[in-house]
Amino acid sequence: MTTTAPSPTVTTTPATSSGEAPRRRRRRPTAGRLLGWLVLALVMLATLLPFYWMLRTALSTNAALPGGAADPLPVGLSIEGFRRALGLATAAESLADGGSGASLDFPLYLMNSVIVATLVTVFQVFFSAMAAYAFARLRWPGRDVVFSIFLAGLMVPIIFTLLPNFLLIRDLGLLDTLPGIALPTMIMTPFAVFFLRQFFAGISVEIEEAARLDGAGRFRTFFTIILPMAAPAVATLALLTYMTAWNDYLWPLLVSQSDQSRVLTLALGIFRAQAPQSAPDWAGLMAATLLAALPMLLLFLAFARRIVNSIGFTGIK
Repeated sequence: MTTTAPSPTVTTTPATSSGEAPRRRRRRPTAGRLLGWLVLALVMLATLLPFYWMLRTALSTNAALPGGAADPLPVGLSIEGFRRALGLATAAESLADGGSGASLDFPLYLMNSVIVATLVTVFQVFFSAMAAYAFARLRWPGRDVVFSIFLAGLMVPIIFTLLPNFLLIRDLGLLDTLPGIALPTMIMTPFAVFFLRQFFAGISVEIEEAARLDGAGRFRTFFTIILPMAAPAVATLALLTYMTAWNDYLWPLLVSQSDQSRVLTLALGIFRAQAPQSAPDWAGLMAATLLAALPMLLLFLAFARRIVNSIGFTGIK
């Protein structure tokens, strides 16, 4: 008696007439979604409006600004404000355009800001990462107590530490130097240690145990496994640290005494005050402010994706 094997069934999917994949169904706009988009649009407008107004003022003629204060477009289109901000205009050209006759040594101040922000970022992120790893993984007596005391530094106002830091920098002979400006925040900060510790604590311990079985020590595990896995958090902390150091004003004001150690934020304040008998050079000031903010905008756009990825503290993906 012979039996025949059942023939395999073949299922076919209906093909579309145009050969394209089926389109996704669009969600119907609801009142909540429309309200959310409206709020986001208003927030974006409120965020971008100051930058547009800076650009509009920077491209205006300083002498014509009082007569067109409410004009949304540049008043007397001119790039003289940028020339004064970059130190390319003479005193006579500045006065002819309605400026105060002052100019900025923008390349020098820009270089000083880059040096200070880079020193603070590199050293603070490095030492904070090592301290955060010690708090997250190493077992030693009193670890949690020390960490709690360390976090208490978050509640100390910065103004309370200015005088002790100033006396320390003076005694070290670092007044009016770039290392003197960078030193107080170069080692570590409570926020940086707390930020990275929370990320390190979310990384699986089994990965480090496997590395130790392969003969890797603590330092090798930290530099070859933990830090690469924490790259989004480290990049986020580095960006926040760089922006904070770039925008700092009060501490450089105390330490800096000459152009050789003057950073951009301090130079902008001095540039605004160099017109005691007339109105400030708003066109030149807004041009310099826009140029000073441009590096931070570009840096943020370059690392925006990493910042979003690190918000969830996912650890392993």
